[in-house]
Amino acid sequence: MSTSRLGFRGRFSSGLARRWTAAVAGCALALSGAGVAQAAGLSGDAKAAIPHDLQQLIVVDYRAMQNSPAAMSLKERVLPPELKRLETALIKSGLNVDQDTDSLAFAAFRLPNAEGKGPEQQRIVGIAQGQFHTHDILANFAKTKTKPEPLRNNSIYPMGSTGFGVVFLNQGTMLFGDRDSLKAALDARDGFGSNILSNSDMNSEMNVVDNHAVWSLLDAKGTQVMMKSVLGEAAQIADYDTVKNRMKSSHYTMDFQNGVRFDMAVNLSDTITAATVSTLLKGVAILRKQQGSPLEKEALDQTRIDSNSGTLLIDYSSSDSQFASLLTSPLFQSVVK
Repeated sequence: MSTSRLGFRGRFSSGLARRWTAAVAGCALALSGAGVAQAAGLSGDAKAAIPHDLQQLIVVDYRAMQNSPAAMSLKERVLPPELKRLETALIKSGLNVDQDTDSLAFAAFRLPNAEGKGPEQQRIVGIAQGQFHTHDILANFAKTKTKPEPLRNNSIYPMGSTGFGVVFLNQGTMLFGDRDSLKAALDARDGFGSNILSNSDMNSEMNVVDNHAVWSLLDAKGTQVMMKSVLGEAAQIADYDTVKNRMKSSHYTMDFQNGVRFDMAVNLSDTITAATVSTLLKGVAILRKQQGSPLEKEALDQTRIDSNSGTLLIDYSSSDSQFASLLTSPLFQSVVK
């Protein structure tokens, strides 16, 4: 799965956004991508627990990923440390993740500074959906004398010594992450803060992509950082500061059913800007093709860059074996490093 180097600034905005979108951008531009199996949608409870000021959302059909060697190889190479820690904590928590989880989602969002001053806080919360044996899990917590922290009608259980906690919204949905992230998610879900359901832009984007096995949404800031990473030196030559302010949002999807397919769409404010960025990217692809290996040139030949109205479109597809070879290429490494 991929993204670029959006950044978490130590977290998702500069970390997740930098690597997952660096991967996406990496896969997009360098370009690798991915395709789909079943759909990885979010339940109403899951959506309600995602705070309104979302920077990036990544949703994965967990079973589809596990069944695709290409998908797992990509994941190991570009999954940022922030997400690896969360996923590892979940797997080691004794919750039978591999057996019971159908989909995983990671939401990076912004919160106002606690004192109303200084930069916004950037947080990330994980969401797991499946058929969880909550009765047995809670019985085991009781047996081990694991005491939850109450928050209104919610119970936040510690996940061992990881520093993370887990909350069961219902038998099919759980939240996991650090305490501050969980509190923000639960506040959004319980009506003490706004959630993504009131974010019309993100909801519109979600309706376009949530029928894919892997999909991601990025807000304007996340999109701007991703595209700067994709453009590389071209972003310095062009008047990027002017162009970036016309980037409104973006999304990408990945499918692994018949080979690997990647599709990305960047929403810009007008047709001319979309065409301009498309032309810049085509120039970057030509330059990289001249410098790349035969394998990399083939990958770039299989990448389509275009614009339609105010949308920049990038798509790539290949066989599993071609994609596996591309992951080890210098071009791919230079994009996601």
